[in-house]
Amino acid sequence: MTDNELLLAISNMLDPIKEDVQDIKDRAKKIALTQENLILPQLNTIQSCYTSTYDRYKDQVDTYESMKQDISIIKKVVAEHSEKLQKLA
Repeated sequence: MTDNELLLAISNMLDPIKEDVQDIKDRAKKIALTQENLILPQLNTIQSCYTSTYDRYKDQVDTYESMKQDISIIKKVVAEHSEKLQKLA
């Protein structure tokens, strides 16, 4: 085989590989566009919802603890008053 024939044979063998590589590049570009246009905006929306929920809960933790203490005190007072009312009745 001459050099030209060898080069032509190699070129013919590379053509399908070039097509496969181009197909892979096209698919990768479609995937990147899908991520950019669909997936990332949805993830950002989900993240903002979780972040705002976290912030609300974080801000209310102190209030919750204070309410627990207040309720405990109210229970004790109600129990004491109930006993006093029972004695009066």
